[in-house]
Amino acid sequence: MPHDPQPLTIAEKEVPVVTANTVVVGTGSAGFCAADRLVDFGQDDVVMVVDKVGAGASRNAGSDKQTYYKLTLSGSDPDSVHEMARTLFSGGAMDGDNALAEAALSARAFLHLCDLGVPFPQNRYGEFIGYKTDHDPRRRATSVGPYTSRSMVTQLEEKVNRDGTRIFDDCRIVDLITAGGAVVGLLVLRLDVPFDGAESPFMLFRCTNVVYATGGPAGLYATRVFPNGQWGASGAAYRAGVRGKNVTEWQFGLASTRPRWNVSGTYMQVLPRFVSTDADGGDEREFLSEAIPDYGRQLSLIFLKGYQWPFDVRKALDGSSLIDLLVYRETVLRGRRVFLDFRSNPVRPELDAGELSPEAHAYLERAGVLFGTPIERLQHMNRPAYDFYLNKNPYVDLEKEMLEIDVCAQHNNGGLVVDTWWQSNLTGFFPVGEAGGAHGVYRPGGAALNSGQVGATRAAEFIAARRTDAPVDDAAFAAAAEPVLAGAVELAAAATARFAGGEEDNTGDLLREVGELMSAKAGPVRSAQSIHEALVQVQRWLADYERFVSADGGSRRAVNRTFLVRDILTTAYVYLSAMADYVGHGGRSRGSVLYTDPEGSLPLAGFGADAERELDLPELFRFSLDGGALDGEIQETWWTPPPGEADGGTPGAHEDGVDGAGQVGFEWRPVRPIPEDDDFFENVWREFREHRNIY
Repeated sequence: MPHDPQPLTIAEKEVPVVTANTVVVGTGSAGFCAADRLVDFGQDDVVMVVDKVGAGASRNAGSDKQTYYKLTLSGSDPDSVHEMARTLFSGGAMDGDNALAEAALSARAFLHLCDLGVPFPQNRYGEFIGYKTDHDPRRRATSVGPYTSRSMVTQLEEKVNRDGTRIFDDCRIVDLITAGGAVVGLLVLRLDVPFDGAESPFMLFRCTNVVYATGGPAGLYATRVFPNGQWGASGAAYRAGVRGKNVTEWQFGLASTRPRWNVSGTYMQVLPRFVSTDADGGDEREFLSEAIPDYGRQLSLIFLKGYQWPFDVRKALDGSSLIDLLVYRETVLRGRRVFLDFRSNPVRPELDAGELSPEAHAYLERAGVLFGTPIERLQHMNRPAYDFYLNKNPYVDLEKEMLEIDVCAQHNNGGLVVDTWWQSNLTGFFPVGEAGGAHGVYRPGGAALNSGQVGATRAAEFIAARRTDAPVDDAAFAAAAEPVLAGAVELAAAATARFAGGEEDNTGDLLREVGELMSAKAGPVRSAQSIHEALVQVQRWLADYERFVSADGGSRRAVNRTFLVRDILTTAYVYLSAMADYVGHGGRSRGSVLYTDPEGSLPLAGFGADAERELDLPELFRFSLDGGALDGEIQETWWTPPPGEADGGTPGAHEDGVDGAGQVGFEWRPVRPIPEDDDFFENVWREFREHRNIY
């Protein structure tokens, strides 16, 4: 099916319209999996839409040993679907039906990738060997190295191309189009068409289903490890009435900033020196020693950061996550820069291995690296980890220069609400991958890659079996699309007219400022006060957006940013409001976030007799652990537009101050438990014959 755009006159404007049963938004591993599976399940009336095929986290992000998490498929260790589901569910605030589906389909999704050509390691007997990852009681993890997700994307993309599925590139998501509580299409800005030319810069997609694989809202944070070109598009979903789920739950961790890459695994286990400088690179200090003067403890905590890489507030009191807080103090609170120096040992010229903890000593002894400098240990243990930075742009030679790092946003564990089949509260709208809020507070390393494949498979299976109706007709579609298109035209026209009238293009400044605000006020360390300060500012920006945004109409990038910034501001408003509600609901520090609590504790100086002495750290770091108090609840969040916007207006079109940003609502509900269905074979087989148990 060619899926060529056809002209349709809407609001007296001729706009190209593409019609298909299903539109998959995003070309990462989850998006390509959905498109691949739809065809496999018999639904080939599908197209894909993306702003840039080569961008995105799946293709351009990873870590020292990027992990894929699945059911144990080797050895004699006992495992089961329900045991894996309980592991996922135990992360807290996770729905049990999602946990069970992710466990049940993990082997199927994994083996599908293997059959497509992803080279997951197996022994000579065909067992897919595994190892333990974080929050994992079994050896369920596996990897193909730092680019596991890239290998997945490559093989899935080749399969989608073989299927002949059409991909529309250079399309910025502007808004979803809905009617009667269901999605009926979406509006995009064409990035390959001049805004001020004769051809329409907008294009419409008319469909019955949308699989939303846009990734997490990476554009929220300036300090992030998400690759350049990964922004997310969650704001469009919130404007269409899709609910958010657990959106407060982010994962943060140490990462290099140029290039962006997680410094987990071997990068920490070889014990690099942590150095901070002033903004110009002077006044070099080994700052960890201020808070951790004990040589052996400092090196042991650095080592532990290797496989306790994400910032975990439970390990901030007397464990390895104290290092994340000390880096945060240097960069955010002191305005300094932090580097890893692999050229020389921490604190002392020579490594004194006898001071290491037994765990660290045994590991490094077995690896044969109780010698030399960090770079020598890195090259011996994991030469590809050293070579990696030589092959990046910009490249860094760790033998000759230091590597700049920070505590970066890495993954949103929350996202858009999903049900058992990864359908949201908006009928026909399926968020998959990081866009979907399938995770809990904690998750095993690599669970995100499995979740993306499972969610995409579940969505495709449901669509192919239950969502095969043709899209709405021309008249119904035009009626639903007209206010959405008119609002987008009005916003872009006002922004470009403002620039033509002499105002400077401010889209780039706004994009930077909102990210910097979120990183400073709502990152891994937050307080009720900092969240409020950020929320007030974002609310003002969003309410006044149409009245002050200015974009160069001759620059496709500037017009693109007009809609991108609005999307990010909408998302930031929802997320900050949810954070404020979380604190108001009694939420305390959990996961990868420290919420300041004046009645709490500061990190401790050490263990044993010293364990009760608090470190001399900023009061911002005083916290109380949640302790699982809210593990049985899920926060759902939604955005309601201000009066008038539901008819296609934009947030700045109102004269009611910050109320022009709309309202955010909340609901706290119990988690859905892990299902305990009747597994008697004859009953399941009968129902499978009747409707394949897809309902």
